Amino acid sequence: MKRVTPLGGMRLAACDEGLVGLWFDGAAHAPDAHGWREVSGQHWLDQAGAEVTAYFADDLRVFTTPRVALWGTDFQRRIWEALATLPFGVSTTYGALAVAAGSPLAVRAVGAAVGRNPWSVVVPCHRVLGAQGRLTGYAGGLDRKHALLVREGIVADILAR
Repeated sequence: MKRVTPLGGMRLAACDEGLVGLWFDGAAHAPDAHGWREVSGQHWLDQAGAEVTAYFADDLRVFTTPRVALWGTDFQRRIWEALATLPFGVSTTYGALAVAAGSPLAVRAVGAAVGRNPWSVVVPCHRVLGAQGRLTGYAGGLDRKHALLVREGIVADILAR
């Protein structure tokens, strides 16, 4: 399913158990969707699409569509679950996320896991900043990350752009 947002198009994918992924058009690490078929009336796609629309209309702060991890290492999944608990309007750093995940020396691995998050916006990887609040890394592009942070009221040092 495709969804148009103020920050560009997004592709949503789901299975019978929930949302498999949500990626901005042109995002790094997005799977090759060649051969995927468009469907309508799939419950989780419809729910996730409605939630994305509500988020961008400032009517939603917490996504409730269940997520299904079809890929990712155990470490990546731990990081994605930690990200999913980060509230709207609150940011963290890659270092703090590494500490919270019990791997304080794995900052680069945390960054790689954050970058491979398959549920853009729904699992708020855009809320993760570099040291001293610097704006770094986002598979959907730094312009989108900055826009998402601004819309959530999070101030980021854009000098790192």
